[in-house]
Amino acid sequence: MSDALAVLPQYLLPKKALTAFAGVIAGARGGKATTALIRWFIGKYKVNMAEAANPDPAAYPTFNEFFTRALKPGARPLAHVPFVCPVDGAISQFGAIDKDQIFQAKGHHYSSTALVGGDAKLAAQFDNGTFATIYLSPRDYHRIHMPCEGELRRMIYVPGDLFSVNPTTARGVPGLFARNERVVCVFDSPHGEFVLTLVGATVVGSMATTWHGVVNPPRLPQVTEWHYDAGKVVLKKGEEMGRFLLGSTVVLLFRKDALHFNPDWAPAKPVQLGESMGI
Repeated sequence: MSDALAVLPQYLLPKKALTAFAGVIAGARGGKATTALIRWFIGKYKVNMAEAANPDPAAYPTFNEFFTRALKPGARPLAHVPFVCPVDGAISQFGAIDKDQIFQAKGHHYSSTALVGGDAKLAAQFDNGTFATIYLSPRDYHRIHMPCEGELRRMIYVPGDLFSVNPTTARGVPGLFARNERVVCVFDSPHGEFVLTLVGATVVGSMATTWHGVVNPPRLPQVTEWHYDAGKVVLKKGEEMGRFLLGSTVVLLFRKDALHFNPDWAPAKPVQLGESMGI
């Protein structure tokens, strides 16, 4: 079956209603029922609880608290390089931005302007720069950390669809990462400005940042921006910046010549928070 046919049912499903329902279930304090759901999920997706700060499934009062569980101290040491991987996941794609076009999958590109919510001036700073797209599967650790030191300047909420973001959907839905709901975070850094985008998906109940808390819901109907004064939010390399309540994808944009990728990186390769992303 072709990828286009495989994703066809997603166009027909009530994705926002399903996502809202999943959010209710994930946030419910269901006692034994919640614990049973967590245990089922751990078995289904082979979640490694040995690296969790609290490995006991019964210790989490909600599925969301389990899903956004902390890791044990030292579980993800930071490589001694300028840029580290900000999440656990698998590399979807990475490489050079062709003028303003970002590679999604064979036959599919999307523009940096579309990704950041239509701000052509912001997007132009990344013309011919570099990008990385990393997919977080259900089994992964779902907190997002800083790839380098950064000072937050803007956060942009962009409403959109809620397609799945798994590899099949990335190959089958044109412009996927620029059409799904997303939160675009713009940072200044010693290496120049960069963008870290949290991309929503089907049943991703919400996305949150450490400085704002939950960004969605509510799911606003229009692009919404927050601006931050210099020095208000400064985060160190490896410091937590946000989390997904159910899994998704991050897309990073860097200026031209700011980042030279780790030569060991390759599409579909599993990666871990803190490992070298490049220099």
